[in-house]
Amino acid sequence: MDDDRLVLATVVHGLAQAGFEIYDADNGDDAILLARQHRPDLALLDIRMDGMSGFDVAAYLRDHLQIPFMFLSAFSDEATVAQIRALGALAYLVKPLDVGQIVPAVAAAFAQVRERQPARTGTPAAVAEPAPAVVAEAVDPLKQVVPLAVGVLMHRYSLARGPALERLRRLAQQEGRPLEETCRAMVGAIEQLALPGGL
Repeated sequence: MDDDRLVLATVVHGLAQAGFEIYDADNGDDAILLARQHRPDLALLDIRMDGMSGFDVAAYLRDHLQIPFMFLSAFSDEATVAQIRALGALAYLVKPLDVGQIVPAVAAAFAQVRERQPARTGTPAAVAEPAPAVVAEAVDPLKQVVPLAVGVLMHRYSLARGPALERLRRLAQQEGRPLEETCRAMVGAIEQLALPGGL
């Protein structure tokens, strides 16, 4: 797992904690497959990703699935912003951001979706794309080790938030150390494995 995956896990956890149902994808092709399968209410896309670009995914979602989308990316140049507007994105968030800024923006985008179409039942769903830049200049969500570790387990083992947290609590109890210390050790090990020349 690299920094992209850690940031994605943090965003997924933060949105899930806020009550959203999330389907996350590593690349544009997987995002389209998930969108076709689950028909989410909103897609949160990055511009830069493996395979299809975020722009390509957005155009497909708009033209073939009529799924609204928003962007989260480090790019803020004039040409990028013009392309985002031309595609019809509900919002564009410029990184670095923390989860506390992303959740209200996603909620506001859902409010726009509800205004544009008849109400749908069920929990709002979103497809999340990985955020490729390490959030270093903002209040860093990567320093919140317990939510981060929960997000990693949710993603890795397809667990809901509660079972993931309970699994971490059991592990901490078995190890005889505080939950935060166990989570810090787990995240540290993942980061070590992601380094060039890691195990």
